[in-house]
Amino acid sequence: MKRVLSIQSHVVFGCAGNGAAVFPMRRMGLEVWPVNTVQFSNHTQYSAGWQGMGMPDGHIRQLMTGLADIGVLGQCDALLSGYLGSAEQGEEILAAVAHLKALNPEALYFCDPVMGHPDKGCIVAPGVADFFKTRALACADMLAPNLLELEQLTDREIQNLPEALAACQQLREQGVKLVMVKHLGRAGFALDRFEMLLVCDAGAFHISRPLYPFKRHPIGVGDLLSAIMLANLLAGQDPVQAFERTNASVDAVMAHTWLAGAYELQLVTAQQAMAEPEVHARAIRL
Repeated sequence: MKRVLSIQSHVVFGCAGNGAAVFPMRRMGLEVWPVNTVQFSNHTQYSAGWQGMGMPDGHIRQLMTGLADIGVLGQCDALLSGYLGSAEQGEEILAAVAHLKALNPEALYFCDPVMGHPDKGCIVAPGVADFFKTRALACADMLAPNLLELEQLTDREIQNLPEALAACQQLREQGVKLVMVKHLGRAGFALDRFEMLLVCDAGAFHISRPLYPFKRHPIGVGDLLSAIMLANLLAGQDPVQAFERTNASVDAVMAHTWLAGAYELQLVTAQQAMAEPEVHARAIRL
């Protein structure tokens, strides 16, 4: 059984951060060790706001020390990071990655660089975006930005697919082995489809799924994408197979959520189709 440290936000109600990542990875057969960077009552895009707090500096470091003290840290196969409560937490995560790789050189660091989207109500603390750009890139084996994050990480304005490809290649030249752009948006082929891009050693690949017309688009889809992609890779699938299955799994969740008329991802209802998806869309080599 593969084991994953998942270090990201957590909400008591709904699905975002670890709330969107832990159950799917466990349902897909992974042992998951969640560490929360913040704990909120709900995600931050509810109009009534939210309650909760960020975890204090040193929290992650203490937990990693505890895992090392009982002799289990080196048993971990991957570390997945997402939303950070502070740039200081990012440094603690990089220290955890270094400690983990010293114990298990085969361990992977999958970085979901949540850099904020103020227009959608996603706010990150000062210094977090700069941390991902100047510090995390040098350590990440795999990276899963959306289009806005890809622009910020590469200091590029991206309007089309060739520009997105060039940005991904720039990240690969900095040492990232695999880049999955979780949502191409305006840089894709069609605005009525949800399109993704994969760039890895095997080449560059494009895939899409239906874009359901939600009145309020569910939050946590990016967290879900990163978690399922990592789970598929740890299951031994090659990157393209993992990409295709990830696309199918998330489409199944989105379809269930749309049919339920829900705002929060319907992970429990969709769990069978999520864990064992029917793959119809194939990745196209670019």
